[in-house]
Amino acid sequence: MIRLAKALIFVVPLSCAVFAQTPSTQAETTNAPDNNKAGAYYNFAMGRLYAELAASEGGKSEYVSKAIQHYQAALKLDPSASIIFEELTDLYIQSGRLRDATTQAEDMLKQNPENLDARRMLGRIYTRALGDNAAGKIDEGNLKRAIEQYQIITGKDPKDADSWVMLGRLYRISNNSPEAEKAFNAALQADPDNEDALTQAAVLYAELGDSKRAIEKLKAATSKSPNERSLALLADQYEQLHDYKNAAEVLRKAMELAPDNGRIARGLAQDLMFSDQLDEALKLYGQLAADEPRDPQLPMSMSEIYRAKHDFAKAQEALNKAKSLGAEGMEVRYQEVKLLEAEGKTEQALTALKAILDDTERKTYSEAESRRRAGLLEEYGVLSRSAEKYPQALEAFKQMAALGGATLTGRETAQQAAVQTIDTYRQSKDFDSALREAEAALKKYPDARMVRMEHATVLADQGKIDAAATEIRGLLKGDRDRETLIALAQIYEKGKRYTDMGKALDDAEKLATSDDEKENLYFMRGAMYERMKNYDASEAAFRKVLEINPENAGALNYLGYMLADRNTRLDEAQTMIKKALDADPDNGAYLDSLGWVYFRQGKLDEAQGLLQKALDRIGQDPTVHAHLGDVYFKMGKTREAIAQWQASLREYQSASQSDADPDEVAKVKKKLDEAQVRLAQEKKK
Repeated sequence: MIRLAKALIFVVPLSCAVFAQTPSTQAETTNAPDNNKAGAYYNFAMGRLYAELAASEGGKSEYVSKAIQHYQAALKLDPSASIIFEELTDLYIQSGRLRDATTQAEDMLKQNPENLDARRMLGRIYTRALGDNAAGKIDEGNLKRAIEQYQIITGKDPKDADSWVMLGRLYRISNNSPEAEKAFNAALQADPDNEDALTQAAVLYAELGDSKRAIEKLKAATSKSPNERSLALLADQYEQLHDYKNAAEVLRKAMELAPDNGRIARGLAQDLMFSDQLDEALKLYGQLAADEPRDPQLPMSMSEIYRAKHDFAKAQEALNKAKSLGAEGMEVRYQEVKLLEAEGKTEQALTALKAILDDTERKTYSEAESRRRAGLLEEYGVLSRSAEKYPQALEAFKQMAALGGATLTGRETAQQAAVQTIDTYRQSKDFDSALREAEAALKKYPDARMVRMEHATVLADQGKIDAAATEIRGLLKGDRDRETLIALAQIYEKGKRYTDMGKALDDAEKLATSDDEKENLYFMRGAMYERMKNYDASEAAFRKVLEINPENAGALNYLGYMLADRNTRLDEAQTMIKKALDADPDNGAYLDSLGWVYFRQGKLDEAQGLLQKALDRIGQDPTVHAHLGDVYFKMGKTREAIAQWQASLREYQSASQSDADPDEVAKVKKKLDEAQVRLAQEKKK
């Protein structure tokens, strides 16, 4: 309650206590400056003593009144002592005597309008009388009066950082974000290390959805004076950007400051899981589960980690543990769906997910229910699409679109459903329907970024690269230009315009600030060089990816496949692709790559098994069919080889214009022709 150390009280001579009943005595004995200071100090000390007594006695009115009398006497003797104003204001607020405080401050301002301490007292009193902002009950009159006082204070004393911070807070309450930002920046100009100003500015930026600027302020605050609250705020902003790796790093520091804080420990475990630091996350969840053995959410999270590690038996065991602790309802059922999906049991996963949708179907939904249901429908549609159940997927996305309403979230749901519908037609190779849906979506949502992106992709599918590029360039507006340039590069990649693609990647790289962003760009550049047959440049780009992230499974697979396709350094290729498969054992593309390595090594039986498994995972794919045809042909199974090459050509012919590769088509056709001639000759024999 009282700002300075209690020890100061005890420097007052004990004999002074006899004056406690007549606090004004010392104020009236003399007007000499030295005696005024001494009298002010005496009354200040006695005021503090009675304030402490009031606090220890539950706010006893007698002690409060005597404390106020002594503080007032001290102010008469030394009106410039800010600490007296602060403690007297504290006492007025804590004792609920706001009217008395207002009256005293106003009287002092009548005597001296330049008395900033009196204005600070008024500002604090008006702020105290605002009401409950969290409940939305704000006294607008007191808010206006508080702002006026702090405007005057900061105008006359621009170096008063604390008053600038308070003014910024008041502007935030009044929803005046531009003025709040100016106030916090003025506080930082007066005191660049002001932790409160940095934190409040960060909170403002977070409210405005500007996580990057919020992070900038919070990093400055936590670098100078870290505490668990500011570190938790910083981690939250990283999470808003889905930067879970940095969020985890920040929460590690918070854990060092507050090792027994379970909330921080849970947040750290979750961020570790989301950033693929699975072993560390699992260890921490295990520790939390040991401390809280009756909490079903902890084994549920452990089940997710085991699932990500492809340890499905332990994932099921942890899920069963959660059930035994009382976990029930949709969350458990949903986790069971995800486990079935991870195990490759797509039909069972679809059945279980459909059951959830049926059981939660209602005539009407709240906004939160609508949002959750839209997410489930989208997942059901995507899973159906992956199983090539296209009508089923389209029906799911149709239901998802129907949940879209007039709210921002509702419109985004409808837009996302439109994009998924278009993607479903694209993947089913019904390109006319994809274009029709894209045109309709663009007409309905002309300003929706995701719809415009998808429309451009459909144009590129049909070989209209310039039109697609023009549409993407129209999205270059500054705030998401790096993402837009990457999309532009992908459009040029579809048109095999690699020079233009390289320029777009160059421009995107100039805007890349994090390793994650650069990692993605280097990957795209490596793929571009590979398609240009510039294998040395391609390998160099993929090596840069692996320098940033040695565990990047996509880069390991791509580089390994590129080596195998050129029939060089096969042992190295095998090592890299196996590492990729360790990270994602059911990835069809990785299975195809390893099968191709085995083919190059002459391990035909192993190659056949992996390539067949790849087809089971991917579905119909021209490259995998072509590879399997090569394996069969080398095994002397000409008929089987012909069947696979024919399947490969069918897939190429049904692909979009941009996805067809004339060189690869020619190679497969040549093999097919030669095999058919050979088969005819064998029949003659």
